[in-house]
Amino acid sequence: MASRSIRAWVASAEPFVRRLEAVARDFTRVGGLPVDVASELFLRAELAGYPEPTQTSANGSCHLLPTTDGWVAVNLARPEDVAALPALYAVLGTDVPDSAPPLAGLREAARRSTAEQVASAAQLLSVPAARLGAVREGGRAVVGVRRGEPRVRPLSGLHVVDLSALWAGPLCARLLGQLGARVTKVESTTRPDGARRGSPEFYRRLHDGHASRVVDFASGALPAVVAEADVVIEGSRPRALRRLGVVAEEFLAARPGRLWIGITGYGREDDRVAFGDDAAVAGGLTGLDSDGRPVFVGDAIADPVTGILAARAAVQALAEGGGHLLSVAMADCAATLADDGAAPTPPSPC
Repeated sequence: MASRSIRAWVASAEPFVRRLEAVARDFTRVGGLPVDVASELFLRAELAGYPEPTQTSANGSCHLLPTTDGWVAVNLARPEDVAALPALYAVLGTDVPDSAPPLAGLREAARRSTAEQVASAAQLLSVPAARLGAVREGGRAVVGVRRGEPRVRPLSGLHVVDLSALWAGPLCARLLGQLGARVTKVESTTRPDGARRGSPEFYRRLHDGHASRVVDFASGALPAVVAEADVVIEGSRPRALRRLGVVAEEFLAARPGRLWIGITGYGREDDRVAFGDDAAVAGGLTGLDSDGRPVFVGDAIADPVTGILAARAAVQALAEGGGHLLSVAMADCAATLADDGAAPTPPSPC
């Protein structure tokens, strides 16, 4: 199947693109930087030559599967996700042969189970999965609390330490960098950013102009690196960072005007793993095919949506003097854009 242009991607997702453009205009109003929403959403797909998604995501790893009571997305993005399938069948109590091809076996197991059973069993095994629309009711895309003293400073010159990986966090860092912040990307010696395995051109675009540091996290060096920052962007569980000697609340309390941005699938206190396609399904950010079945929209769409929403929340918080801990949930960001009607109201960081 032939790859698609950015214009074709936009045409297939026009309603929610318009809603995200309203968010981007609010970011521009506060920060002064125009955002090319179409490029942020779909350039990676164009560079990679991805086809239009169906019940399989554009990159081919995530699958929308019918169950006894609805639909579930299961993302086999990593080798360990595929390796976990026999255990998944066992947890579900299905007798799918371990030798079954991954997608065929997964379809059969889903066909015999509820959407919530599949999603819960997969998450138990750290396989990213979500019931369609699981977070449409309730959640907030950005939850902000003030944990430090405010101090209003221009974004220009602030030091952003980006501990995140893949797409959402680095996009937030890039937008802050374009507003004048000095960005340092920090990677672990043992776990480099998985996005390096994708399009080199797209990776360069996300990180152009940023300094880069590779740190042995086990050496105890990370706290000193974080201490240099005015803004931290990360996507880890709080307890994982605490084991490395990094505590968001202590970082914020140590100096006025700092900002901490934690980007995860479902919130900083939720252990469920998520990537862009399954998080979008959790938020109900999907389309319909000609038979009325749900299909994926765009390319890992919760990632760039989250990056833009996180950047907007960041500039709002910094305009108020900072001191905030912002918890940004990808699934809830997707749900915000999936809602019909007016553009989402900008969330207050406090």
